[in-house]
Amino acid sequence: MTKDDFKSHIYELVARIPEGRVMSYGQIAALCGQPRAARAVGMIAHFGPEDLPWQRVVNSRGGLASGFWGGRQAHKALLEAEGITVKNYQIDIKKLVWWP
Repeated sequence: MTKDDFKSHIYELVARIPEGRVMSYGQIAALCGQPRAARAVGMIAHFGPEDLPWQRVVNSRGGLASGFWGGRQAHKALLEAEGITVKNYQIDIKKLVWWP
């Protein structure tokens, strides 16, 4: 898989995450064929198209991203706008995780 294929697969997957649900960086990496590339997914998210629902991507423990546009406060606000409860910049990933 080329770097562009990997990136395109990430974009397609993130676009499908339903409102009110989340995926982790590692989960996305694994589903895109690169199970050890969670950090790469994070970098792609940081610089990726703004029209994708990046707020629905969190770390494996449900933590929000400090590198999110506007910081964790903006990440929190977008998730709460979708009805997701955020406490101490964490969400209940076990309850909210989405598997395509």
